[in-house]
Amino acid sequence: MSIGAVLAFLRDDFPEVTISKIRFLEAEGLVEPQRTPSGYRKFSPADVERLAYVLRMQRDHYLPLRVIREHLDAIERGETPPALPAAADTRPGPMEEADRELSASAEASSGVRLGRAELLAAAEAGEAELVEWESYGLVAPGPDGGYDGEALQVARLVAELGRYGLEPRHLRAMKAAADREIALVEQVVAPLRRHRNPQTRAHAEATARELATLSVRLHAAMVQAGLRIRS
Repeated sequence: MSIGAVLAFLRDDFPEVTISKIRFLEAEGLVEPQRTPSGYRKFSPADVERLAYVLRMQRDHYLPLRVIREHLDAIERGETPPALPAAADTRPGPMEEADRELSASAEASSGVRLGRAELLAAAEAGEAELVEWESYGLVAPGPDGGYDGEALQVARLVAELGRYGLEPRHLRAMKAAADREIALVEQVVAPLRRHRNPQTRAHAEATARELATLSVRLHAAMVQAGLRIRS
């Protein structure tokens, strides 16, 4: 089967799958289709079955690709794969995921400084992708040309969204909303930052972090509520 035929076959069960997603799973070594002399991919029934297994494990059990690869290796060896995690309804919701991302970002940004090549390697992205992200203002280097942990976190999330078919142009609304939220937080803490008392200025930074956390959690709650209404 060609990659287009595979996409059409899989979309009955996995409507969110895209050609980019299939190519990404190939690049990650989850499937290895044959190539024609002219370079076109040809997927066997076993390849399609592997793809369906990967997509099912991601959708129903939220397994990372590393774990899915271990499952596939065990199956190929004739062994029983590791036990699956709890059902999907036990997965943390958007608010819990937002808290997790905020915590990860705070930990990552602590003293981290990456060069361009290091950022690309950590985000598993290419130079062309980073150039596009920067053109949309999604990721930006510091004055020294390096990237901090927060830039890395953004890059990883943008790359992950890209694997679901969301391109940087689709994320402009998120960037605009973030800029508006930043302006609101700055409006609240600006008087505290101008204060002569060092303790008050320190309180301004703590307040900014708290407002940022509340803002992200509010956004996640609104998205969660909106999706529930549509389902």
